[in-house]
Amino acid sequence: MSKKLFVGGLAWKTDDASLNEAFLPFGEIQEAKVVLDRETGRSRGFGFVTYSSDEAAEAAVKEMDGKMLDGRAIRVDVAREQPGGRR
Repeated sequence: MSKKLFVGGLAWKTDDASLNEAFLPFGEIQEAKVVLDRETGRSRGFGFVTYSSDEAAEAAVKEMDGKMLDGRAIRVDVAREQPGGRR
């Protein structure tokens, strides 16, 4: 299992710090990042959480998928690499 998770359905007010805080109970986090729109600087409604271990990532998917975060039900799944290494 990959250690990087995709988190979708984020509320506009969710930021890197609140995303990190929500996922911290499952293990050591290397990075928690909400993706921002280049033009407006506003959240695009999704982000990524990278764990130090596969076990922590697996636990987070099981526990957080479908849960509420900042008033919105979020979707959590293993992040997939984009073809061609696109970011």
